[in-house]
Amino acid sequence: MALAFNHRHLYYFWVVAKEGSMTRAAQRLDMAVQTVSAQVRELERDLGCQLLRPAGRGLALTDAGVVALQQAEQIFQLSQALPEQVLATVQAPSVRLAVGIADGLPKLEVQRLLQPVLAVPHLRLVCDDGEMANLLADLVLHKFDVVLTDHPAPPNLQLKVHSHSLGTSDIGWYGSADWWALAQADFPASLQQVPLLLPTTHSVVRAQLERWLGHKGLRPRVVAEIEDSALLETFGSTGLGIFPAALAAQDALFKRSQVQLIGACEGVQEHYYAISTERKVMHPLVQQILLPARH
Repeated sequence: MALAFNHRHLYYFWVVAKEGSMTRAAQRLDMAVQTVSAQVRELERDLGCQLLRPAGRGLALTDAGVVALQQAEQIFQLSQALPEQVLATVQAPSVRLAVGIADGLPKLEVQRLLQPVLAVPHLRLVCDDGEMANLLADLVLHKFDVVLTDHPAPPNLQLKVHSHSLGTSDIGWYGSADWWALAQADFPASLQQVPLLLPTTHSVVRAQLERWLGHKGLRPRVVAEIEDSALLETFGSTGLGIFPAALAAQDALFKRSQVQLIGACEGVQEHYYAISTERKVMHPLVQQILLPARH
């Protein structure tokens, strides 16, 4: 006789298993821990077996839990694909790519990293940015095909993801016509004479910039710390101060914002990564994103 169970309970179990703890799952679901725990217990009662067991500060799957998770993966992957597949029958054909973009990754680089797929016929590109931890949680729940970031995924046994290097770019200082001549004249000593815009400490490159400035014996006047790289560029282009950006973006920056390269920060680099799950790594468009870095 087939066992009856509530699919909503199965979904809560699926999220808990992915997150590795009731607390993180409750935060992800925006629910109370007690509520999530009760829903999982209901599923265990319906199935007649324990699915999760304590493991350190988190939870681990029992043998039955492993089987339940495998089945839940298939069920919810199919359910997430259902709306798109139904719409595909009445709309023009499309190839969907969902990309998570980490807050720390300069937006200047996003288009360049995605360039290998932008000309794909019928591409339907869905981009969302946010905190790295939230993006990775959504990645393992298959809400994204890939996450682009400026650092590899932290080691976490509960999140089975893979980091793929997409290369690096050296960093330089850029400025508008308001500051370019003064800053370029005696670079880098001239940085003492001009206002600086810096990324916030959330950016991996911030610590490198501070070390570079210290090594040069410079203590410039920092007038703003800006987390969003596009906003950093905007303020820089209006003359608020000079700002750091990738040398690889030099031509694009001049065309878009009329800012010019003042000088390079030798030894300071941005790193770029694509993070995907083991299942999604075979997505043909993700493979195209990874391809340039392999040559």
